[in-house]
Amino acid sequence: MPNVSRAWPTLFVSVLCLLAGGAAACDPSGGRDARPSASGAAPASGRVDLLAGDWRHLPGGTVGSGGVRIHGLGRQIVLQDGTGGQPHPPVNLRGPRLEVRGDFQVSATLRRPAGQTASLYLYGEVPIVYDEWRQNRRGLRVAVSERELSLTVWDGRSAAPVADRTASVTSPATVSVTFERHGGDLVLSAGDTRVSVPDPGVFDAGSVTFGVDAVPGAPDWTLAALEATARDGGGVAVRDTRMAGQPTQPSDSLRGLAEATGRRLPIGAAMAAEPLVSDDGYRTLATTQFSMLTTENALKPQFVHPGPDTYDFAEGDLLVDFAAANRMTVHGHTLIFGEANPRWMQQVALADRERVMTGHVRTVVGHYRGRVAEWDVVNEPLSPDDDGPDGRPGLREHLWQEAMGESYIDKAFTAARAVDSEAKLYLNEFGAEADGPRWDALYALVVRLKGRGVPIDGVGFQSHIHEAGDHIDPAVLRSHIAALAELGLSARISEIDVYGESPRVQATQFAGVLGACLSEPTCTSFSTWGITDRYGSTAEHDSYPLEPGDELPWDQRLRPKPAVAALRDTLRAARR
Repeated sequence: MPNVSRAWPTLFVSVLCLLAGGAAACDPSGGRDARPSASGAAPASGRVDLLAGDWRHLPGGTVGSGGVRIHGLGRQIVLQDGTGGQPHPPVNLRGPRLEVRGDFQVSATLRRPAGQTASLYLYGEVPIVYDEWRQNRRGLRVAVSERELSLTVWDGRSAAPVADRTASVTSPATVSVTFERHGGDLVLSAGDTRVSVPDPGVFDAGSVTFGVDAVPGAPDWTLAALEATARDGGGVAVRDTRMAGQPTQPSDSLRGLAEATGRRLPIGAAMAAEPLVSDDGYRTLATTQFSMLTTENALKPQFVHPGPDTYDFAEGDLLVDFAAANRMTVHGHTLIFGEANPRWMQQVALADRERVMTGHVRTVVGHYRGRVAEWDVVNEPLSPDDDGPDGRPGLREHLWQEAMGESYIDKAFTAARAVDSEAKLYLNEFGAEADGPRWDALYALVVRLKGRGVPIDGVGFQSHIHEAGDHIDPAVLRSHIAALAELGLSARISEIDVYGESPRVQATQFAGVLGACLSEPTCTSFSTWGITDRYGSTAEHDSYPLEPGDELPWDQRLRPKPAVAALRDTLRAARR
């Protein structure tokens, strides 16, 4: 493939390179096989070698001398009720991001054994995982099987592709494919076979992030080469993923104000891996405003344990490493839950469920021993309804409760403590902030757990406020935190979000709950269930275009709401 030789393309590649990593990263020789420097930028060149970037953290990928071997994980996202199965192919979130301008070309060499379909994804916008669903934004899939070459394109306006073109091929074991954005079209070719569709603006944002997939159970395939070339006045450069944010926090940030109080209360948020690496504004808010990170989805069972013998820690590791790079404490969410369980786990025989559950707990906690400070060991153990014989919620009915009764809670906590004696272990529940049957049931449950010697350290009050008029009384919340303290248990505000009834009411509710936590010495942290409505879990499920909620402190344009000022004022008052 020819190098870019004309003055303007060469100049543009050089400028992109300088923006990505500085002059030290640029090779003035215009070498044919450009590799990233330590700064993460590619030297100026007509061709960049994308496999020279970081592929070690690709889910299902193994880096070797012959390229990246791809193992099919069969990742799917089930709905909250356990049904469905939305495909969730891996994205190389920590790998090289190709910065592009104008026309460009990506060439790949695939070694594909018989019976395997090799799939390579090029994302113009990284897909976002909301609460139990994945929003497919702009991107495309290149797939090669023994008899078929296909190009599938998403324009971000629907879960369904806007185009899906196939052509018959006779694919050898090693096949080279070329994808081009050229002259307003997206073109895929392998040998003499070619498919083309009009470009709906897939890469108009100026970047490409890569992903892969494979058929589970079939032999692994290998991505043996992956290169990008600028074409016809375009430009290419490589920027690796940023893991660290600003080295210092503004003094008036939530984090800075909290650290200036006598309590030094950790201020946290549930965070998602995808926007941390793809949205600079989101990452800046995360690193400047918060000192604690809750793993929003990445460590739920269906994401971390997609197959009976398969664990996928890539996205959890990204969050934990990001927290370490930015001096954040990690709260792991969640080990055991009646929801968010993969289909295979739901189908485990009754007699085998204790073994599967405790093995899951030991493996996940063991993987993060010393790096995750605390865990939601059991999430939402109570029934959503007041359906117990005494008019209080009983236990939520699900696969673990069905097999072990209430003792599943004991066994989960015991397994976690056996693996990590230092991590703090929490039970996490919603709706217990107010007096009434739900609080009574939760309190009675933790009394029983303490009586049986279960190694529980605390209780998380989720503090969701989901509708108008559904308010939390700070005085009642304080009394519940104090009641748990008398049992020797800590408490934390674990998932607060507040329905946007009005900016004033929303601000008052956020500030009141924070004030309650600050006033009780056994309240160990205050965490919101997300940062911004742009990526909030209350977004309408499977919506195109996205219908965000209005529950979080920053709006969908990353602008602070009055709630942020109210939280800051509450923290300032705690310094006096």
